[in-house]
Amino acid sequence: MRPIDNMKFIVDNNVGKLAKWLRVMGYDAVFFNGSNDSRMVAIALAEERVILTRDTQIMKRRVVTSGRLKAILIQSDKPEPQMHQVIDSLHLDCRFKPFAICLECNQPLVEKSKQQVKDLVPPYVFQTQNQYMECPNCHRIYWRGTHWQRMNKKLRKWSTGE
Repeated sequence: MRPIDNMKFIVDNNVGKLAKWLRVMGYDAVFFNGSNDSRMVAIALAEERVILTRDTQIMKRRVVTSGRLKAILIQSDKPEPQMHQVIDSLHLDCRFKPFAICLECNQPLVEKSKQQVKDLVPPYVFQTQNQYMECPNCHRIYWRGTHWQRMNKKLRKWSTGE
């Protein structure tokens, strides 16, 4: 099993919001939108990913019961308790590498200068923000606005166990 700081995940579509929050914390979290459990298990094994799912059948597979593949059966159907379960079971650092991965496509973000994003962000954002990150894959631009502040507040709350 990988050390916690290198832990990677594959998130089943039945707990999809976990992928976003794991990415917010800085963890590599692939969203699996398929219905072929064997394919998801094969990806998890090949890429050394922890499976997060609500599917009890996956938990019965020999590769999981033998301990060869780590999988967590998520208990709740609500995102907040789901995150608490994952953080607690794996002792995750909620502030691992916050806001370093694209929330859409799971790629590491690249810092961009204010000038580089001038024509890519709304005028108000350009006037009020100085730090920008861009996804090299989907080219989404990130900055520390109110959405970032809300997510950061939630990470702080989770890191103190609230």
